[in-house]
Amino acid sequence: MTSISGSGTVQDAQSAVHGDGDDVIDLGALLGTLWRGKWIIAVIAMLATVIGGYYAYGIATPRYTATSVVILETQERSVVDIESVMGGLSSDSQIVNSEAEVLKSRGLIGKVVDRLDLTADPEFNSALRDPSALSELKSSIKSTLLGAPSEQVVPEDVTMVRQRNNSIDSVLENMTVAAVPNSLVFNIRVTSLEPEKAALIADTIAELYILNQLEVKFEATQEATSWLTEQVGELRVELESGESRLAELSADNELVSVEALQALERQLKEIRDRVTQTADNLETQKARLAVFEAASTREEQAAAANDMQLTRMLPRAQNEPAMATAFDTRFTQLAERARLDVARTSQQLEGLRTSESDLRARIDQQGDDLVELQQLQREVEASRALYEYFLGRLKETSAQQGIQQADSRVLSNAVIPINASEPRRSLILAMSGMLGLMIGAGLVLLKEARNSSFRTSDELEAATGISVIGQIPRIPARNRRKTIQYLRDKPTSNTAEAYRNLRTSLMLSNVDNPPKVIVSTSALPGEGKTTNSIAIAQNLIGMGKKVLLMEGDIRRRTLSQYFDDLPKRGLVSVLSGDSSLDDVITQTEASGIDLLAGEQTSANAADLFTSDKFRDLITDLRGKYDAIILDTPPVLIVPDARIIAMQADAVLFTVKWDATSQAQVKEGLKLFRQSDQKVTGLVLSQINPKGMKRYGYGGKYGAYSAYGSGYYNN
Repeated sequence: MTSISGSGTVQDAQSAVHGDGDDVIDLGALLGTLWRGKWIIAVIAMLATVIGGYYAYGIATPRYTATSVVILETQERSVVDIESVMGGLSSDSQIVNSEAEVLKSRGLIGKVVDRLDLTADPEFNSALRDPSALSELKSSIKSTLLGAPSEQVVPEDVTMVRQRNNSIDSVLENMTVAAVPNSLVFNIRVTSLEPEKAALIADTIAELYILNQLEVKFEATQEATSWLTEQVGELRVELESGESRLAELSADNELVSVEALQALERQLKEIRDRVTQTADNLETQKARLAVFEAASTREEQAAAANDMQLTRMLPRAQNEPAMATAFDTRFTQLAERARLDVARTSQQLEGLRTSESDLRARIDQQGDDLVELQQLQREVEASRALYEYFLGRLKETSAQQGIQQADSRVLSNAVIPINASEPRRSLILAMSGMLGLMIGAGLVLLKEARNSSFRTSDELEAATGISVIGQIPRIPARNRRKTIQYLRDKPTSNTAEAYRNLRTSLMLSNVDNPPKVIVSTSALPGEGKTTNSIAIAQNLIGMGKKVLLMEGDIRRRTLSQYFDDLPKRGLVSVLSGDSSLDDVITQTEASGIDLLAGEQTSANAADLFTSDKFRDLITDLRGKYDAIILDTPPVLIVPDARIIAMQADAVLFTVKWDATSQAQVKEGLKLFRQSDQKVTGLVLSQINPKGMKRYGYGGKYGAYSAYGSGYYNN
């Protein structure tokens, strides 16, 4: 028996495409699948390359790109130290990015459109182009579905604005601004249908960009000059007003100074000290006067007066009237003197306090005048400083007008390109080829993923659980009649050997009781079951056995395509009793097979095969023949094969190589299981040796490998 086994199977290829349960991709199987489809991939890649080449060389319109180079000037010190007006650009990356956006701004591009009148150029104004076929098709479909749109009258100025905006958008789409890394250089690239136009637009963008910088600086200088002039005028008025008020204050008030105010403060302190001292003296004098007034006796008076003369007079005043009179007179003088001292000191204290109050008021007034004077002086000085500063800036800014320098300069004007930048033919060809390879590979993998047929016995056995007892190569014959002649003329071919292996496996399927009645069927027509039936019968005859080949497919009568001059009457006539077996059985001259063909009938085939007469016929034939081969219809088409199999000893189920799907095979076998009938073995037929080799199996498997060339003569 020819055995087909190995590691590379269609499941491997499909698992490589889908991935197995563990998400593992078998790269070997995947590459093998791609290699098997290499011609499909190559043809599609070549076709895609041809299409790409046709587009690149025949359809695509050449476009030219011109580049103008601009460099930014780093920050410099201007004549005027007002950086916001005259300062240069810094080399900060944010400034570089900002300037790149300025180059792509709609305002700048709008100036380019206006200067070059690009709104009148059909390349940059789509309104001037003829509508394309695709646009007309879209409009037609839209009109058909939604009806013809009502015409709206658009003002001319609105139309001009729209066309200008469209031209700006078109220029922006066809230009790029790229900063050279680690530098202050910009490349302004413009693409156009005409090389001269591309260079002109690129140079115009660079020129207007630099001119725009000068205009911005000039406008800023004018605004600064106007603002400074206004500020200088206001500061002049403020300064003059301050100086006038300072003069008036100096004229209306006594001139004071900090030193004079400090002298008055010292004088005030001295008066305050005298007031304190005088107040203390007054209190002492009042206390002494009170003592004088409180003394009632001469002893108390002498003690209160503390006068030496009164003290000497006191002893004599007791006894001498004259001395007493003198004592009293002296005491009265002393008391009166004390009163005078109190009055004089009180007047002196009052005067000092009045002087203190006057001096305090004077100091306060002069202090206020001094503070006001100093504040006014500071205001005047500040106004004068601001006035002088702004006046200096005004003069400097006025002098700077007309000498501004741009922050950028043109490093290189655009060169009119000679060769087109678009289409990039080599890139298009390469991308087309790559796309073709990917599409081809995708189609090959998709085809492999969708394939559910069988290419090896391992696949068939794994899917069905039934042994494959035969693997039959495709017979190189043009029609069915020549297949029998090929087997007869080529007895040492690999096909003949495969049938001998099938016969051997069939006979060994039951060693003790080899099958006599053998049913050959398949899932669908055209799978080779009839050829297998004839070949098995021929092999059994070669062993010296008496064999009957019975046509069970009476609906199509397939045997008539293999044998000529078959009798008009056959199996149906025997079952109906119209003819005997001897009358309808014919023997083929070339192979010696006894043949019981079918015949045209209006009776239902299933009813005929379920009849007792058919069962009796098979029983009768078992005694006359060593083997009876029944070629039956496909099991998925009609139930005849399952009905006939009820009388059989073995059932052969033929599967066409790389054609019959797994679902069809499983469904056919399922029908036999539902009828409680066992399929003896499977036959993988019509195997293409070249196809096996293309799928990676040709060098490994039995009769289809290169190793069989020494054993077979095909």
